[in-house]
Amino acid sequence: MISPYDVIRSLIRTEKSSLQEPDGKYLFLVEKSSNKSQIKRAVEEVYKVKVTDVNTIISPGKLTRVRYQYGKKPDFKKAIVTLKKGQKIETA
Repeated sequence: MISPYDVIRSLIRTEKSSLQEPDGKYLFLVEKSSNKSQIKRAVEEVYKVKVTDVNTIISPGKLTRVRYQYGKKPDFKKAIVTLKKGQKIETA
């Protein structure tokens, strides 16, 4: 069984994500192989809140260039988690 701390990598704090916090929506960087039910269970265990909805996005990595070599940053998965009305995650 996978640990909740392995599913959730970090809470993403950007200007766009902080505008959604009053609606009870939080943005997380999650493990690429995790599914919606694993993400929901992990957020509920770690932050002790009730989750109503989980939406996921797989973002492709960007192409980069260093001198004469081309490369690619890794793909990553984000999850927009909607909490039950009246609940929130305390962020510092």
